[in-house]
Amino acid sequence: MIVITGPTASGKSALAVDVARRLSAEIISADSRQIYHGIPIVTAMPTDEERRAVRHHLIDMLPLDAYYSASQFEHDALDLGRRLMARDGVCVVCGGSMMYVDALCNGIDEIPTVPPEVRTALMTDYMASGDEWLWRRLRELDPVSYGRIDLRNIKRVFHAVEVSLASGRPYSSLLTGERRKRDFRILKFGLSAPREVLFSRINSRVERMVADGLLEEARRVWPMRHLNSLNTVGLKEMFAYIDGSMGFDEAVARIQKNTRVYAKKQLTWFKRDDTMEWLDITEGCLADKITGRI
Repeated sequence: MIVITGPTASGKSALAVDVARRLSAEIISADSRQIYHGIPIVTAMPTDEERRAVRHHLIDMLPLDAYYSASQFEHDALDLGRRLMARDGVCVVCGGSMMYVDALCNGIDEIPTVPPEVRTALMTDYMASGDEWLWRRLRELDPVSYGRIDLRNIKRVFHAVEVSLASGRPYSSLLTGERRKRDFRILKFGLSAPREVLFSRINSRVERMVADGLLEEARRVWPMRHLNSLNTVGLKEMFAYIDGSMGFDEAVARIQKNTRVYAKKQLTWFKRDDTMEWLDITEGCLADKITGRI
């Protein structure tokens, strides 16, 4: 299993397609937002050309109101990856969602299933009371998670609260951090670049998204803006423009800034992984380096 990960806008998708074509392999997406229908621009979904060149899995497959977690991804990606490797000898995983990559490569702790009525009741209260109310609930139920989780990541906050409610135990007490051994070989590659190069790529990507119709995409999903699947950089700022709380130019600049912040967070997370082999995107011939390791 070849895993290609790293910060947003580092060129993961194009490199994965190049590697997969050379190896006659298929690609499993490890992106927590590309799995949903209807938001191809903000998620930088692989292009039609890329999808024609190489078959992609676990993208563009769920309605926006569907619940999906890192645990479900681990199950789906493992099952799919094993079938692809049994047939082709290799598969390529591509994505920058940190929890998804970790779940697939190292396993994830067994978390109790949250009953639908618990999730629905919590969502009703959250919609009525907002982010700060949810933060307070997390602090009450699980002070350890409150101190660890990025509170701006509402999906993770919500998950910690719902699991704490469903299990009757703090979410953090269920996390062991133990790595599971996989029955296949994993080669993990992280893409990096000098900060000024990466930030320039991020700024340019946001400009392309705007030119490609990001605002129109945000308007289409505006009625469903309360969904966790839409709580993402790019849409939140466009929603602020649509509701009149932010100017358009400010919204675009804020997307660029927030994307740069997210990229730094991705790099910090992945740099802790001592199994990662890092590739500088400015050096070129990255596909040769990866396929040469097979």
